Amino acid sequence: MRYETGEFKDLQYIIRYPRGYKSGEKYPVILFLHGAGSRGTDINELSGNPFFVITEKHIDFPFVTVAPQCSKDSWFEAMNTLQELTTEVTHAGFTDAKRLYAVGASMGGYAVWQMAMNMPRAFAAIIPICGGGMYWNARRLTGTPIWAFHGDSDDVVYTEESVKMVDRVNALGGNASLTIYENTGHDAWSKTYSDYKVFSWLLDHKNTYTEQNGNQFNNAKVYG
Repeated sequence: MRYETGEFKDLQYIIRYPRGYKSGEKYPVILFLHGAGSRGTDINELSGNPFFVITEKHIDFPFVTVAPQCSKDSWFEAMNTLQELTTEVTHAGFTDAKRLYAVGASMGGYAVWQMAMNMPRAFAAIIPICGGGMYWNARRLTGTPIWAFHGDSDDVVYTEESVKMVDRVNALGGNASLTIYENTGHDAWSKTYSDYKVFSWLLDHKNTYTEQNGNQFNNAKVYG
């Protein structure tokens, strides 16, 4: 797989192209959001993140991966720029806009939940790993297929954080699943990245949002 680096405003990022990539063709795209361990300003170190190391072993991995690097304390401090980058990626020449997905672990798992709430029409499906979010705002997630993952012995981000999000989405009529790994601590990502069925599940989903779907939240009496 081929890697390139770039910069969007104050966000550096890596783009990884799949084997056999051809310029001018459209590809499914993963926006990957790393955890706290990959924060910094040396973009070259991000290629050593477990996501890249593990998914390199999937021979027919068809995705273009766009992975920004957070140089702040958390993704929430870079959220506006991250959303603008997502819009840029949606319109990039290599992107099949109906197959844009978000994957993130730990700090990145929190960011994936939040990004999907902030941009409810952007992603065809999301995979938040050992994260959590504002479950009281979960109605904005009901149109997005979700597969969350968590370890049952996580003492960094409690498993209940994923449980609350998934339960609330489903209670509101959404489509969310949760896999809890037994005898697993905070590192729920290694098993997830290693299982190609996870990425096949992503490819099963295309973005079906319409302008009407997005406008359902423009009701001040209900949503403030």
